This record gives sequence, structure tokens and C-alpha cells, in this order.
Amino acid sequence: MKFAAFAITALLSIAPAFAADTPVGLWKNIDDETGKPKALIRITENEGAFQGQIEKLYREPNEDQNPKCDKCEGARKDQPIIGMVILSGLKKDGEEFNGGEILDPKNGKVYKAKMHLTDAGKKLNVRGYIGMPMLGRSQVWVRQE
Repeated sequence: MKFAAFAITALLSIAPAFAADTPVGLWKNIDDETGKPKALIRITENEGAFQGQIEKLYREPNEDQNPKCDKCEGARKDQPIIGMVILSGLKKDGEEFNGGEILDPKNGKVYKAKMHLTDAGKKLNVRGYIGMPMLGRSQVWVRQE
């Protein structure tokens, strides 16, 4: 019984260390233009590739609480933004995660994406860009769990 308690304590003490080097979890993204929270996004990993799905939108009371992506193309056209996968295909590359893409539901455009963890895994810098990373926008996402 003492060994089991020790093993559980040991696992709990190292769990935060794992969180610091993986983006898996729930994140609040902060709008780079307004500084206000926009959404909660859950990042998951499947066979080394990371994706992010919108779980909640922060909307003003007078705004549509369940908007559709009317500016999206293809299968995403007119689909609810809540539940939509907006980040996909990113893979770990040294200290960064790149090689994927990110959708901006506001304008329906898909950009190349890269991201990296900062602040001991509590923040995630996400950059969407066209062509080269210097031609894009960055947001800071804050870990929620």
C-alpha cells in the first residue's frame, strides 16, 4: 500500500513537467488586435500530429452565440464554428511545432502555421502566415488546464 501511494505521488509530481513540453490541452486564444479572449481551443495529438478544435467562443451578448463559417470554403462552408477543427497537421520540430495550417474563421482563410511553448508550457505562441513566417500574425494562447 505504501508503494502504491508513493508511485501515485511520484507520478503527480512529474505530470506538470510533461505538460510543459506538449501543447496538448485546453487553450484560451487572445485576439492579437483587441487583446480580448476569442475562444477555447482543445489541442490533441494523433500519431505525432497536433490539431486544435474550438470548444467555446467568447461572444458579446448581441452577437450570434453559435455562428457559422460563412466565409469558409469546401466542407467547412456554413458549418458551426464551435466544434470546428481550425489547427491541423503540426508536428514537433525541435522546440517548435510546424508544418501545419490554421484557419481564421473570421475571414475563412487558411494559413500555414507554426507554434512554440513559452512560460514553462503555460503559453503557446501561434503564428499563421502566408509564404514566409515573417509575413503573418501571431497570437498568444494561455493554457487553461
